[in-house]
Amino acid sequence: MIVRRRWMAAATTAILISAALSHPGPAAARAAADATPITLTATETALVRVRLRDQAQLDRLVAAGVDLANRPRARDGRILADLVLTGAQLADLTAQGATATQIVQRAGDGSRHFAESVRAAQARTAAGLRAPGAGQRTTTAAAVDTLAVQQAYWWTTGGQTFLQAQVATTATDDPDVEITVSWRTADGATGSFPLYRFEDAGEYQYHYNLPQPVPSRPVQLTATSSLGGVSRVVTPALWPNATPPPLPAGYQKDFIDAYLTPVDIQARIKRLGRQYRDLVDVIDLPNKTQGYRRTAVAYLGDPAAAAVVVESVRFGDRGMNGVQVRTVDPGRRNRPLTVGYRDRVLTVSLATDTAGKTVSTTDEVAAAINARQPNRFRATVEDGSAGLPMPVAGPTRLDDGLQGTEVPAKPWTVQALRLGVHRDGSRVGVLAYSQEHAREWATPLVTLEFAERMLANARTDPATRELLEQVDIFVIPTVNPDGANYSFNDYNFQRKNLVNHCTGPARDPKNRNSWGVDVNRNYTVGSYFDGYVGASANCLSGTYAGTAELSEAESGNVIALAKAHPNIRFAMNVHSYGGYFMWPPGAYRADGRITLPRPSIDESTLFLNSARRIVGAIAQERGTVTWPSQTGPVADVLYSAAGNSADQLYYELGIFAWDFEVGNDRWNPTTGEWEGVGFQPPFDEAHGESQEYAGGLVELVRVARDHAAAEAATG
Repeated sequence: MIVRRRWMAAATTAILISAALSHPGPAAARAAADATPITLTATETALVRVRLRDQAQLDRLVAAGVDLANRPRARDGRILADLVLTGAQLADLTAQGATATQIVQRAGDGSRHFAESVRAAQARTAAGLRAPGAGQRTTTAAAVDTLAVQQAYWWTTGGQTFLQAQVATTATDDPDVEITVSWRTADGATGSFPLYRFEDAGEYQYHYNLPQPVPSRPVQLTATSSLGGVSRVVTPALWPNATPPPLPAGYQKDFIDAYLTPVDIQARIKRLGRQYRDLVDVIDLPNKTQGYRRTAVAYLGDPAAAAVVVESVRFGDRGMNGVQVRTVDPGRRNRPLTVGYRDRVLTVSLATDTAGKTVSTTDEVAAAINARQPNRFRATVEDGSAGLPMPVAGPTRLDDGLQGTEVPAKPWTVQALRLGVHRDGSRVGVLAYSQEHAREWATPLVTLEFAERMLANARTDPATRELLEQVDIFVIPTVNPDGANYSFNDYNFQRKNLVNHCTGPARDPKNRNSWGVDVNRNYTVGSYFDGYVGASANCLSGTYAGTAELSEAESGNVIALAKAHPNIRFAMNVHSYGGYFMWPPGAYRADGRITLPRPSIDESTLFLNSARRIVGAIAQERGTVTWPSQTGPVADVLYSAAGNSADQLYYELGIFAWDFEVGNDRWNPTTGEWEGVGFQPPFDEAHGESQEYAGGLVELVRVARDHAAAEAATG
């Protein structure tokens, strides 16, 4: 499948980003990487891991609404951020002192990976932050600070042991404090590594580093600071130190063999409902989405000179695709500006002066179309064309620009699966939902693999049958089908839905890949509209919150399902990528970084202990371990996400709500670097994510069962 973008300007000049790749591993590997440049054309879009110059550069990017894929991390004294950028934007950042370190994914890679996954499935069927300064400072006794080790964990995966530490200093206002961790293993090996200062919303949080390779199990860890502070000696703990029950012989899994579009998912839901009638209800959620539809639009004139954007009021599929629009010279003197529509042609006859010369401006043409054909068309002056003489132009055809020929052009009914023996509200409920963000293609693979495992094994595995006897399971595989259809067919980095609330020049078709609402910023608790951080009022921003709380059908469906089934006590929102495991609070106010209320001690304990169990279950598949530094409240381990769904489920409905970010960074032993996998990795990686995180969802069901049993036992 080839992704085409009708409105993308042609690029003829390639920009070579000469900044070297940086791999802080072995010297030979680093030297080889340094010789490899990163190349993007000016208008090519890619997901890029960038080493930023400083915290101020990151703050400017966030304020400008940059598409930030996950939380920036400190590495070797610099800030690493995964950003969706064009080549021109990357060139600007490079000129400002940033360095590109990895192309995680290029626009178009998703289409190639989707096609590869489909071919593989067919073949299978046929076969059957801020860093410290460079030097240590001289310290005096008066300058000694106090250090507290907040985290010290180790684990082994793929034959390699890793150590991660998090330490806080009492010298919170000193940006130059340097902290070093020293470790010793059971067999006497020693070593050390630096930690880097992490601030959020201008507030110091702690010092940390990415997981560091060590030769074997560490038994001792100490932190020292450049001010002379020394922590107490601690023994790093095993993470997550939890394993699920072993799978029985003959346990069935691996039901995912290709990426799935919303059309594919719809067919899978229908098949599961038909195949497991005794265990499944298919629920049509109440709010139909807009559907894979857009208004038809065209430039009348030349955008490089003078143009008006003409747009249909109705969607293009409702008879507006192919409508022509033109301006004409009436060929007579002293003629007024007129607008007429006949036989699917919108004709604007330009005004003339006493000499017969056309004198209408772009503003006058746009105003005339809006005044005389308001039920069919809306017109805006193209950015940069205001007040210019309107040329004789056209005819040009209006078109919605959508490339997905196999996607139904109608409002979409989002569906949920309800699994269980007793689907009457008498059992504790668990909700798993995915693809709020359109480009996160691996997430519905997780929820569908989970659903099919539960159903297929219910008839052969007594433990699975027992779970379905005791738990009522709800699954929404794709919350945002319209955006997902656009991601598969038009622009694979699409994050939002397809509803275009933009007005004026923002409706220019050059912005078509930036329209839509971020579904996971459209909920009611801790929202942008309440003054919380992490969403935007800019309709072109990747985190646009919409016109009001729950303005979108997609967010309304999630809450409607939860409210209609008050037995739902646990929920998991599946996102990608980066390898996070999170829970509320997910948002804070900027002034003083005031978060939503913290869970009680008992609830915080439940969140963390359950997380250990679920992280342990994920690791059973292929050794993937979600880092302890990326396990915790959203506002602490990721960033503030105003108006996210987990916060509403928890604070308004009393549901224990978590978030997965599947797609953990993979350790590259050759380069000594953690490498990102992206939103649409090659299918082998996406398949691996589906298998391991489906196991995590099964463990969530056990958590719900055990919690319900404990509550029943205590009366």
